[in-house]
Amino acid sequence: MAKDEDLLSEAKEAFDQSVDAESENRKAYEDDTRFSRLADQWPAKVIQQRQRQGRPCLTINRLPSFIRQVVNDARQNKPSIKVHPADSQADPETAKIYDGLIRNIEYTSSADLAYDTGVDTAATGGFGYMTVDIDFAHDDTFDMDILINRVPDPLLIYGDPNSTCADSSDWMSAFEVVYMPNDEFESEYPDAEKIDFEALSDEYGEPWFHDDNVMVARWWRRQEVEKTILLMSDGSVLDAERLKQCKDYLDAAGIKVVKDRQTRTYKVQRHILTGAEVLKTEDWVGKYIPIVPVYGEEVVVDGKRHFRSLIRDAKDPQRMFNYWRTTTTELVALAPKAPWVAPVGSFKTDAAKWNTANTENHSTLEFDNKGERPTREPFAGVPAGALQEALNASDDMKSIMGIYDASLGARSNETSGKAIMARQREGDIGTFHFQDNMTRAIRHLGRIIIDLIPHVYTGQRIIRVLGEDGTPTSQQLGQPVPQFDKQGQPIMVQNPDTGMVEQHARVFDLGVGKYDLTVQAGPSYTTRRQEAADQMIALLQAFPQAAPVLADLYAKSLDWPVADQIADRLKALYERTIGAQGQPQGIPPDQAAAVLQKLQAQIQELTAQNQQLEQVNAALKAQTGIKAQEAQIKGFEAQTDRMRAVHEVTQPPMVRIPAARRASSRQPFLTIKGNVAVAGISSSTRTRRLALTLAAMNAAR
Repeated sequence: MAKDEDLLSEAKEAFDQSVDAESENRKAYEDDTRFSRLADQWPAKVIQQRQRQGRPCLTINRLPSFIRQVVNDARQNKPSIKVHPADSQADPETAKIYDGLIRNIEYTSSADLAYDTGVDTAATGGFGYMTVDIDFAHDDTFDMDILINRVPDPLLIYGDPNSTCADSSDWMSAFEVVYMPNDEFESEYPDAEKIDFEALSDEYGEPWFHDDNVMVARWWRRQEVEKTILLMSDGSVLDAERLKQCKDYLDAAGIKVVKDRQTRTYKVQRHILTGAEVLKTEDWVGKYIPIVPVYGEEVVVDGKRHFRSLIRDAKDPQRMFNYWRTTTTELVALAPKAPWVAPVGSFKTDAAKWNTANTENHSTLEFDNKGERPTREPFAGVPAGALQEALNASDDMKSIMGIYDASLGARSNETSGKAIMARQREGDIGTFHFQDNMTRAIRHLGRIIIDLIPHVYTGQRIIRVLGEDGTPTSQQLGQPVPQFDKQGQPIMVQNPDTGMVEQHARVFDLGVGKYDLTVQAGPSYTTRRQEAADQMIALLQAFPQAAPVLADLYAKSLDWPVADQIADRLKALYERTIGAQGQPQGIPPDQAAAVLQKLQAQIQELTAQNQQLEQVNAALKAQTGIKAQEAQIKGFEAQTDRMRAVHEVTQPPMVRIPAARRASSRQPFLTIKGNVAVAGISSSTRTRRLALTLAAMNAAR
């Protein structure tokens, strides 16, 4: 009990330090968010004063469009994690498994929501967060999975006040808090002491208790500890805890400990507590606190870090814009109507109509003709000065945030596409630090995941990995996996123990070797696929000869329902026309023209023969009927087979010529029979068979 009291006291002190260090940033975050997203842009006293006077108080909020420009640009260019081997025990194949596993973690966790929320809150208020957690993969399994969670309210996270890194890699303390209703708290922690809010408000104070809710906090504490690492006889390095997990396997393989040494590492614990007691203490398997900040613009003054949003300095121009647009509206719409002017006594006649002349329309108005007729003062017009000030305030907002009309989609003085893109690029450069900070956050997120993977995905297990295009495959861990080459053929090796040749198999263990990562920011795979299709079609238009080589790749890049099937068929066609040495099986270019001319002559000759065959076919039908015709056709085919056999023995094989496309039901065609190219005229099935038979007989003569 005394230990829990000491821990609670230490947590309370750490929490107070974090609250003090972040008070200005948290207050600025709330003010920026209310100002930009909730349009809370007029001081309360000014609103009350104008309401009493019946004057307008307009808010024309232009800030969300600027925020969306930054956030949506980050959505279009999502960073991706790429894993690389970092020592001699790591290998590229295992790194690919890491890549696919991380993509699967992102997919199952809906990590895109966490990324989008992080950059959104950073651009709006100055900072945001993402968290990493471990939970069961399914309701009916004991396998664990890694999850990436979004933090919609960054004010529920309290970071390490002593941190100086651009990410949370040096955090030694952090708090995640949630306000739980008393009923929910009693249901989840039935053995916890129920403490009345009013009774402890003075002792523990805010924000440990809030209204009728109890604040439950996860206190992440990271401490430096010593551990023993072991050098094994096979060259691998394990720590003492890892050795216990795989001792049976090492003993069976004859792997022994060569030497050991002490090293320093980090141990992370998670304490779940309230303001009155410690509810639970858990050991975290990773060495990093799994909370990742996404910062906006960082400024350090007097050793204190300030995180600024995109719109922090644009609030005053937005206030000016609201004021001048309100003033313009007030002057134009609410200004009094221009009065009528005439000598005294002119309005005695029809006095009632003259009194309502500014509010009602009268068909006639009479006046006393004692002097000049009544005149009306002209309308003063739209206040040009107020409108100009509103335009100045609008330009101030753009220049402060570095986002101009071209970036917002508005037309400007630029007319050429290059000029417009250059202006848009200037806007992207002005706000690129938000996207770059998001890239740093995802890099540390990937570092946390790589650190957790060997502890979560252990033993014999089948995991799902995703390719870059989202294609899922299954990967076996902790058991032999047969290996195949690029052509899909099994890789055969000689077993050194038995001397037998067997298929090579390897065991993938994600806990062996060290891996590092890089983060690549750019368009998503779908966007890059569309761009690749556009570029390839431009290449094919400029260089049509490349169509046979690129046809399958172009079809695969298209967003069609059957694009993959078309790509597979085109690829198979391409492979059939490529020899074993990678050379096309076709007619040499210098002989192609002569062969084509000869084939065209044969097709013309066969066209005439086909007409004769049709006449013969009609006569056969009239005289002997279908059965006699089919018997004659079979005789012709048998004779053709004998002649082809003689031809193949006495003549060298001809080059393979792809079959010509049939344009219609009665157009010349070219087909392949064995190693002989035969041309004809497409017609009915029986007529076509007669044409082939007659062509073979003519060749025999």
